[in-house]
Amino acid sequence: MAFDEHFIRQQICDIGRRVWDRGMIAANDGNLTVKINENEILCTPTGVSKGFMTPDMICKVDLGGNVLKSDGIYRPSSEIKVHLKVYKRRPDVNAVVHAHPKYATAYAIVGRPLTKQIIPEATLSFGEVPVAKYALPSSAELADSIEPFLDTHDVVLLQNHGALCWGEDLIAAYFKMESLEFYAELCFITEVLGGAKELPNSEVERLLDLRRRIGMSGRHSLLHGKKR
Repeated sequence: MAFDEHFIRQQICDIGRRVWDRGMIAANDGNLTVKINENEILCTPTGVSKGFMTPDMICKVDLGGNVLKSDGIYRPSSEIKVHLKVYKRRPDVNAVVHAHPKYATAYAIVGRPLTKQIIPEATLSFGEVPVAKYALPSSAELADSIEPFLDTHDVVLLQNHGALCWGEDLIAAYFKMESLEFYAELCFITEVLGGAKELPNSEVERLLDLRRRIGMSGRHSLLHGKKR
């Protein structure tokens, strides 16, 4: 699959502003990438606020992380290794979003996976959200930390760091991030209120059957991983 490069550069900037506007990142945090063909990836530059990017700042690398195109001023995100790990393992994925949404990151900091099935939308979208073990940002170890979840998940928390979501395109990956944060916030609020009334297993199975019937894309923890 090939994408229009000019359109994707603008879309990356638009989604970057949405992530920044929603307070999911601060300063120059976070990064976004889109695979535009079998060997070329557009990625956000390092050291730049995602709320103030312009299309000319977006860099292009290959699957080996080699820079193919840059304006000479901006360099690819230092965490490109994590994104490349996803693309190499998951040929169905064409976009990856990394951010630090407050509630989801709080769960990542305390090392608690999000496993409660409390709203149909989260159950349909991704099911359970695991926590990848801590690794130094920008390191090969960080890329390796998500490997256990690549075949079975599209959403993962990075311990003491943030969250990572991937999907068939940039909108799908971003929507997963937005849904993750809403789900994490609800988990927190319901804990404060005394604990959520979780969906029964029978209803979870009905939702999973609905997911199959409507043909939702991507991997799902409750379908590809360990079932309840």
